[in-house]
This record gives sequence, C-alpha cells and structure tokens, in this order.
Amino acid sequence: MNTIEHGLSVIIPCHNERDAIVRVLDQIEGALNTATIPHEIIVVDDGSTDGSADLIDARRFKLVRHQTRMGYGAAIKSGVRDAQYDSILITDADGTYPNERIPDFVKALEGKDMVVGARPYVAIQPIRRPAKWVLRTLAQYLCRRPIPDLNSGFRIFTRELFEKFEHLYPEGFSLTTTITLATLTSGRRVEYVPIEYHPRVGTSKIRPIQDTLGFLSLILRIVLYFDPLRIFLPLSLILIIASVIDGILSKLVFHQVADVSTVLLFVTGVQVMAIGALADLITRRMK
Repeated sequence: MNTIEHGLSVIIPCHNERDAIVRVLDQIEGALNTATIPHEIIVVDDGSTDGSADLIDARRFKLVRHQTRMGYGAAIKSGVRDAQYDSILITDADGTYPNERIPDFVKALEGKDMVVGARPYVAIQPIRRPAKWVLRTLAQYLCRRPIPDLNSGFRIFTRELFEKFEHLYPEGFSLTTTITLATLTSGRRVEYVPIEYHPRVGTSKIRPIQDTLGFLSLILRIVLYFDPLRIFLPLSLILIIASVIDGILSKLVFHQVADVSTVLLFVTGVQVMAIGALADLITRRMK
C-alpha cells in the first residue's frame, strides 16, 4: 500500500498509441514543469501490440503494464492503485486533450471533488451526436443537474472521491460516465470547464452501438443505486394515470367502471411505487 502524499498523479491509459504517446508525454511533462506541486506521470500500457510501451522513458515516467488488454477502466484503476499522490488527473494518449491546461485544472480542484473538461459539441462525430444527446438528456433528468460532458476523459478528482465509488467502476470506457453519475447523484462538488478538443492520432477504440447501449444501462443502474425513486416514481405515476384513462374509456365505450386491464395497470402502478419506496429506504440506510 502506497503512502499517500499531497501532489498530482497524471494517469494515461494507452493501447496502441505509438504514433502519439511520445508527443503527449512531452507535452504533459512540459506543462507540469511549471507546476509548484509534486507530481508524477503514469502510463498504463493496456496490452499494446504496436510497441507503444517500448517508447516510454522509464527515467522520466512510471510505466504500468497489462500483459493483455483489460480495458480503459481497468487501466485507470491500475494507475490509481500505483499512484502516490492525493489528486488524480486522467487524460488520453491520443493527443485529443489540451494537456497544457493541466496546471489550471490543479488550481480549479481546490475546494471541489472533481473538475471535468467539457468538450465542445461540434467536436463529437455527427453520427454519434443523436445517441450522445439522448444519453446526456436522460442523465441530466435523473441527476437533476446539467451535465455539459458526460464522459470526458480529461478530468481531475481527489483520490478520496475515486476510492469512494471504486466498487462501481467497470473495466471498459464507462468508467468516466460512472464516476460522473456517482459524483453528481451523491451531491459532491463538481465543476465543468470548457476545453478545446483536437483530432485524435490513430484509430478510435469506441464501438458506437455496443458502447451506447452500455452507457444507457449504466446510467439506469447508477441512478437506481443512488436515487431509485427518480425512476420508479414517474413509472408508477404513468401506470396509475394510464389505469384511470383506461377506466374512463371502459366506462364510455363498454359501460362498465373497470375491466381487467384497468385493474392490472392500477395494481402494477401501486406495486412499482412500493418497490421504489423500499429501494429508496434501503439506499438511504446504506449512505
């Protein structure tokens, strides 16, 4: 177990980023040379097969290696476990994020739990924008907070925050979405800072359909974990209102107060509300 000191650990997950990793590391090191706090730069090579790890200068940077590809989230978790400082900043190895702004993010973290770099909307590929909009809108409704960027990979947070929710983090790309939702739904202090977003070097590892479906299920799962009534209560009210409408139509069309569908809708609505109340009680007792 590492002794935790005050300072900054920069963690860079890397999978087959041979064409960009050296330039990214030089950029980060140059930015941190102007910082007044202790720091370290940790590259987590996630089973690269293009020789990316061979380009890392072990005299300047700390290298953690996965023999096989374990996933983006697994790489970040490995980096945090090996980090020695109490502030953690994550960035990508593909050159998309403005790493020269790292010192600004270190200052912005004071008094907060997490600071997230919000990418401009135009930086998102057009084919991915509809799904991104749906996911962000749903997340904002469930979290009761505006979320300028749900899964930005350029952010700084306290080690305490990361470890608080570590049991929730998946092994894949959804780690950033998970920590965003967990932080917001638990009432922690989060700030969003607009950033530039550059074209990546190399090929994206994102799988649009699979990852979108994964993000959707993740959003629902995290909110059920922290605020289940946000899902159960509207669903219950929809079912009860539907039963009332069905009952009125039954009276007007069939001249009877209620039929089987009316009763079934109403009873289901009441049951959903009861389940939600029970889930909310369990959640509150766990906090």
